[in-house]
Amino acid sequence: MWLPLFGLLIGILLGFFTEIRVPAEYTQYLSIAVLAALDTLFGGIRAHLQSTFDDRVFISGFFFNIILAASLAFLGVNLGVDLYLAAIFAFGVRLFNNIAIIRRIFLTKWSEKRKNK
Repeated sequence: MWLPLFGLLIGILLGFFTEIRVPAEYTQYLSIAVLAALDTLFGGIRAHLQSTFDDRVFISGFFFNIILAASLAFLGVNLGVDLYLAAIFAFGVRLFNNIAIIRRIFLTKWSEKRKNK
C-alpha cells in the first residue's frame, strides 16, 4: 500500500528539485501518461482498502494504462484527431470514481469507529 505512495512522493520531489525539462512536443503524451498512472495508483489504493489488491494486476495495469494512453495520443496526433481527449475522459472518470469510493470507505470506517466508542 505504501510503495505506490512512496513512489509518487519521490516523483513529486524529483520534479520540484531537479531541472529536468520535457520537450514541448512530448507534453501531451506525458500529461496523459501521468493521468493514467494516477488512475492506476488510486485504483491500487482502492483495491488495498477493499482487500482485493494484487501486485501483479497493479504493475501490469500501471504499465499497460500508460502505454495505452500514450499510444492513443500518438495515434491521434498522427491522424489529426484529438484521440487524447478520449483517454483524458476515460482515465479522468475512473480517477474520480476511485477517489469517491476511497472517500466512502474512509467515511464508513470513521463512522464505525465513532459508533464503537
